[in-house]
Amino acid sequence: MSDKNTTGGGLSHEKIETSNFLMIVLILLVLLFGGLVEIVPLFFQKSTTEPIAGLKPYTALQVAGRDIYVREGCYNCHSQMIRPFRAETLRYGPYSVAGESVYDHPFQWGSKRTGPDLARVGGKYSDEWHRIHLTNPRDVVPESNMPAYSWLEKNTVDADSLPAHMKGLRTLGAPYSDEEIAKASEEVKGKTELEAVIAYLQVLGIHRK
Repeated sequence: MSDKNTTGGGLSHEKIETSNFLMIVLILLVLLFGGLVEIVPLFFQKSTTEPIAGLKPYTALQVAGRDIYVREGCYNCHSQMIRPFRAETLRYGPYSVAGESVYDHPFQWGSKRTGPDLARVGGKYSDEWHRIHLTNPRDVVPESNMPAYSWLEKNTVDADSLPAHMKGLRTLGAPYSDEEIAKASEEVKGKTELEAVIAYLQVLGIHRK
């Protein structure tokens, strides 16, 4: 009787443990299977696939603002996910749920937080506060180490690209009508990038406050 432990397919533990390539392949298969078991069910849960009550897709100006937010790398320092701990919810409000981000592609959740969490920033400050904060952060937050984004006040929104962008978002599930897409360029015409970013920030988290 053999004293070697064997696995299905006739592979001995000794063969697996002494082959770097085989060990890596099997580890990857286990990780892949485990990941699928955790992720796939989420695609079939209403809590992760359906919008929360009152949620609306971003307006044309908010879409532009979100693009600029991503372009400038704001997500590197600001997460948009409040963790469900008492101290977090007391400071920021209700923790974020997946139904708030069904129209976000890609979503901006993240566990890294160098700066304040932005998941509930909408309506917390005035438009003027945001304008000052973006053009010279230390005028409103003296200890801030955030760089100034003064050029946003000088640049105008790229209106011509918005219809195609919103069509793409509609393909991914955002319920934009043909009329909303057709008038998108006109809605943002002459608007600055600063105005667009503020419009985006002011809608974050307002549906569950």
